[in-house]
Amino acid sequence: MPDPNIRLARPGDDGELSALARAAWSTLHEVTPAPEPPYAPFFDERHRPDDHLVAELDGRVVGYIRLARPTPLAANAHVLAVQGFAVAEKARGRGVGRALVRAAVEEARGRGARRLTLRVLGHNTPARTLYESEGFAVEGVLPGEFRLDGEYVDDVLMGRRL
Repeated sequence: MPDPNIRLARPGDDGELSALARAAWSTLHEVTPAPEPPYAPFFDERHRPDDHLVAELDGRVVGYIRLARPTPLAANAHVLAVQGFAVAEKARGRGVGRALVRAAVEEARGRGARRLTLRVLGHNTPARTLYESEGFAVEGVLPGEFRLDGEYVDDVLMGRRL
């Protein structure tokens, strides 16, 4: 099984990434309503191509991870946050998610970040397991922060030093 190719996103990836994000939508990891037409572009002024790493298998986009500054404050400029992450259903279990997380860590280091943070829903056991295995630790929990599918779900804050 070949390793995924990880690269920075390009403007031309917009359509594929938009379709991937819609197909991957689930209350396992999303708190926003399911996307409905007309669909907004994947890239916009807040989410630029160079904020995204893309995973490809056999020349097809099968995943992405978005890095962003959590705040515009200069005192927080040493921190980057994962603010979007998806892997196509057909590519799960092939190391794509792990490759994206590792590439995000290296990209954050390369951009001068000293910390990488993220938020994950408490019931998303596969993602939490992946993050913990890649050095992220739980740094806080907001109990019952979201109500999804009739259940209250924790918002788990995780981070790691770079």
